[in-house]
Amino acid sequence: MDFKQNINKNKLPKHIAIIMDGNGRWAKQRGKERVFGHENGIQAVRETVEAAGEIGVPNLTFYAFSTENWCRPKKEVDTLMELLVSAIKNETPELLEKGVKLSAIGDMDSLPKSCLEELNEAIDITKNNTKLNVTVALSYSSQWEILNAVKQIAQQVKEGTIEPEDIDKKLFTNYLQTHDVPDPDLLIRTSGELRISNFLLWQIAYSELYFTPVLWPDFRKKHFYQAILDYQRRERRFGKT
Repeated sequence: MDFKQNINKNKLPKHIAIIMDGNGRWAKQRGKERVFGHENGIQAVRETVEAAGEIGVPNLTFYAFSTENWCRPKKEVDTLMELLVSAIKNETPELLEKGVKLSAIGDMDSLPKSCLEELNEAIDITKNNTKLNVTVALSYSSQWEILNAVKQIAQQVKEGTIEPEDIDKKLFTNYLQTHDVPDPDLLIRTSGELRISNFLLWQIAYSELYFTPVLWPDFRKKHFYQAILDYQRRERRFGKT
């Protein structure tokens, strides 16, 4: 079946968020260390970005590294950071060529200096691209993001620049790190796990959820298109009848 051919381009999600899960299990199945799965997961990211660009999805967000991931063994974390730096450096020219704008959300201050420098350089190089916005969530958790927003609002209330009665959904959203992109229409999680893992909890209030048993390193364009077709078969009511 040609999944891409059957997609209705007039009903595309404006924003797709992806929890890239299964790298460790994929590596274990092959008798390798977990980092081997992360290395092979880069191809899945590349194909997903290409697939989104080909059909016209304007926004993608990848959950790359959570605040909880810092608790993993130091060797794995260090290797992941090195891999991230290398991937950003290698992929930036192609992102620029394909009109992809790179953005990032998360606690950037917690990233190693070398990683942050490469990330900021790539963001600056691609900042004028308009075909596709790719956001990478690094050292991110939704609870951290929401608490951070609450602290900022509380400080402004304390300073008298915001009145408590002025706090509504629109104001609160402006303090989230995703304030400049629409909320995800579709959330994809690979590897068969049925949980959200502290990712965009406020933003996915009415997102459609799609879970696939495919491990992330095996995720390809056809799987991305399958998820979109499944999304297009659903009726979205946003709490209405």
